[in-house]
Amino acid sequence: MTKRTQPRVIRNFDQVLATTNDERLLAARDDGSWVHSDPWRVLRIQSEFVEGFGMLAELGPGIGVFGSARAKPDSEHYGAAERIGAGLAEAGYATITGGGPGVMEAANKGALEAGGISVGLGIELPFEQALNRYVSLGINFRYFFARKVMFLKYSHGFVVMPGGFGTFDEVFEAVTLVQTHKVRSFPMVLFGSDFWSPLLDWLGGQVLGNGYIGERDQKLLQMTDDPDEAVALVTAANPPQPEPRETVES
Repeated sequence: MTKRTQPRVIRNFDQVLATTNDERLLAARDDGSWVHSDPWRVLRIQSEFVEGFGMLAELGPGIGVFGSARAKPDSEHYGAAERIGAGLAEAGYATITGGGPGVMEAANKGALEAGGISVGLGIELPFEQALNRYVSLGINFRYFFARKVMFLKYSHGFVVMPGGFGTFDEVFEAVTLVQTHKVRSFPMVLFGSDFWSPLLDWLGGQVLGNGYIGERDQKLLQMTDDPDEAVALVTAANPPQPEPRETVES
């Protein structure tokens, strides 16, 4: 018996917005007007969680792929992300991206064309972007934190391609939550040694050297230049484990 459901794709943020919902939520106001508007905003935030949980609850195993929205279709990283998306589909995993262009589009394209599930979790931004055309199951979020919860809840691991501030935010938030045991340990693979090696060297020298992380914490981030190896590492059954945390007695 085969059960089919139609994927939901929401494409209602194509126009340029003067401000985003995140910006309005976090804006400092001294006139007290937020007392009247912010309680109602909570209901909108709640609706995003309900929509996200409802859409992804039966997704099955998925892998998040992060990376720059600015990667060009003829670039090396675009091609590698496309191969990774296809490899994840062949391994039985959904590919989950931010739904935008660049690396995200490439991973979605690889997954979709390989017959896999291609998920896009978009975000409202003032300068970009609609969900890319290779997303088969998608939603646009107004609030970054709601979107991040969906990534962390429904991804069994992450492949992180080269990118900018958004990519750094995603990888460091994920590794922090694993290190502090806020989420289960899962594989995190950095793709592109030329790009990531200086960062790992700095973590091993300055951060580990000063005792700010442990040796096992550093090993939470694995690295490769091979798309096939990235798929193998991120779908591994036994991911690296974080450093045990000390118990503080009261």
